Amino acid sequence: MACLDTSWLSHKVIPHAVAIANALHASLTLLHVLEVAPTTDVPLDPFEWDVRRRAAHDYIKRLASERGDETFNIDTIVVEGQPAEQICLWARNQRAGLIAVGTHGDSGAVDWALGDTARKLVETCSGALLLVPSSASDTDVVHYRRLLVPLDGSSRAESVLPLATVLAKAQDAELLLTHIVPVPELTEIGPLEVEDIRLKDAVIRRNERVARQYLDCIRARLTEHGLAVNVILRDGDVRGSLSRLAVEEAADLVILSAHGRGGRADVSCGSIASFLVTHTATPLLIVRRGSGSGSRASTEKTNGRPPGRAVL
Repeated sequence: MACLDTSWLSHKVIPHAVAIANALHASLTLLHVLEVAPTTDVPLDPFEWDVRRRAAHDYIKRLASERGDETFNIDTIVVEGQPAEQICLWARNQRAGLIAVGTHGDSGAVDWALGDTARKLVETCSGALLLVPSSASDTDVVHYRRLLVPLDGSSRAESVLPLATVLAKAQDAELLLTHIVPVPELTEIGPLEVEDIRLKDAVIRRNERVARQYLDCIRARLTEHGLAVNVILRDGDVRGSLSRLAVEEAADLVILSAHGRGGRADVSCGSIASFLVTHTATPLLIVRRGSGSGSRASTEKTNGRPPGRAVL
């Protein structure tokens, strides 16, 4: 499902949602929330509210007709209430595999921040979440050429590979498998001694060697299926390096797991995903374990069976 308000910024979500829906052979629903003030002393005028409701339905249907065609029908729905709450409720009831939303909407764009609705969806909604930044290109059709996939060696991080593989095949895109080797921290009371520096360098070289073998193994497995795969290995701060790498490599989409090796069950996103949510200008697809887009449709396709129609 793609969530839209009345701003032109939110319209940027539609071509990304269409591209992913087509790749997964999934259905797409455009959802608009007719917002109701949480508390008000003035009762709503029934006639005025009916006019607003009809206008909202006409608006969302027009957007769907502009992007759909005879081969790809886009459904529409208008719900009433608080945006984030209603989006999560509808997605849960309809078992939507992925929610697509802009980082900003009617409130306008703010650098390195999320709009209120996007922030609440990151914090509360389950399933996969596609965040399209307000700085994204305003285009009718999205074609992914380079997909950046951060991996840390954990099964959680690797859980995005089936989805990334399906998108890469459908879009004829290159997969950029990347691992950032963190600089090990040594307890420092004073300046590091020569042996300390040697130990630190030895750990870095060891981690680089193991990470290279790990990424090369995954690349070899994926290239057997005819995919174009490149391996990128960097040292340094993981969060900042990934944010810069997305720009340097001109990635069209970053696909990562909400949690990696050090993931905590009591938070919606780990530290890496949480940082990238507000520090990357590249569309970001966050996959949570068990989300339908990563586990159902893509798994079926990689097993050689066409995936069924799933709500995206």
